[in-house]
Amino acid sequence: MHMRYLIALFSLLIILSVPYEAQAEEMVTVKLVKDIGNTSEVKIKLHGDYLTLDPSIQLKEGVTYKLRVKRSGSFYLISNSDEQKIDGAFMLIPSIYDTNHYIEINGQPHLGVIEFTEEKQKYIRPVNQLPLEDYLKGVVPFEVFPSWNLETLKAQALAARTYAFTQKEKEMNDTIQYQVYGGFTWNPETTKAVEETKGEIITHNGTPITAFYSASNGGMTENNSNVWGGDSISIYPIKEDKYDPIHPWEFSFHREQLAIENIDWDQSDAWDSLTEMDERIATNMKKSLRQKGYLGEIKILSIPEFEISKKRNESGRTEEGSMTVSFLHQLFDGTIMYEQLELKNTNINKIRPLIGGDVFRSYLIDSLTYNEDLYTMNGRGYGHGVGMSQWGASIMGDQGKNYKEILQFYFPQTEITNMSKISK
Repeated sequence: MHMRYLIALFSLLIILSVPYEAQAEEMVTVKLVKDIGNTSEVKIKLHGDYLTLDPSIQLKEGVTYKLRVKRSGSFYLISNSDEQKIDGAFMLIPSIYDTNHYIEINGQPHLGVIEFTEEKQKYIRPVNQLPLEDYLKGVVPFEVFPSWNLETLKAQALAARTYAFTQKEKEMNDTIQYQVYGGFTWNPETTKAVEETKGEIITHNGTPITAFYSASNGGMTENNSNVWGGDSISIYPIKEDKYDPIHPWEFSFHREQLAIENIDWDQSDAWDSLTEMDERIATNMKKSLRQKGYLGEIKILSIPEFEISKKRNESGRTEEGSMTVSFLHQLFDGTIMYEQLELKNTNINKIRPLIGGDVFRSYLIDSLTYNEDLYTMNGRGYGHGVGMSQWGASIMGDQGKNYKEILQFYFPQTEITNMSKISK
């Protein structure tokens, strides 16, 4: 039984175990990736009674179990010296849905149902299903600082709820690809913000919007079409944001990362001893190159070209740039290949991942210089800049603006609507 077919079962469970007003609550499904990673084994510990689809499998509360997937793609449940093979799907379903029933996976607590699926016949992928409002209580404290003003937290709760509502037919994950989700790790203030705005979403002409937000827009908001293409949407205007604290940033890296002429290939540890000048950026480059299909272990030699175009869009953000990366990669048979990736006058969004979004924080670039083998870039903001600035919303809350005023500033021409009034 796939998680999608479990919706009716879990919804029935909620109807039987929670008060009437919660019975019609929206459900979401979330793949747990952020803290689990790619692993063939996880530890499970139950709090409260849980059911499985196989009556021969009974887990006890408070006992730590290991769940392992073997090369056959089969799951094995291990307790002390006992090992039990699981045929078919493995799900854990709380006998009652409440905050006294939760599952720890590698020490991280989660409410609701957990389905354990296998990926590539070697990895375990837990998938969590739970009510939308409780999902949000695990999102908001990980997207903003819980110490921020309550009105700011409410604005974030609506942005997160609206985004989740528009994505609820998908199987989201718990990373920034969708929204960062920390499971049943709640904070009293962010929980209060979610509860005091229960069911409220942001709409435009009666339709839920895609409530984009980023950490900081650098003092200038951005339009959706400049980031993702497509038609320009009026609720995402380009305008000065006097509330955003700008968040200037700077990074530097060396043109030459490894001096290949100094490598003594006669040494047995020659390859393993190669360490790039700028390890953090080199690590990001290697990750990006692997995603482009370069196999084996990679060593960055140099970045002989790194330039940005003087061309800017209406918001002042850079659109194009050039980068060349020279590198070695060692194939599985030990063969070492020399390669060069050349990006010439291309969209800047193809260059940023090579450096890393945690370093190259936005496209609102003030300068790029090259001096004595060192590239240095300066810019403002953190993220795409479309929709709400989380730091800007924080300043607005501190200045006494309520959450409706915050949302109206960042999403003009929108309304706040209860989900119950949206046609399915």
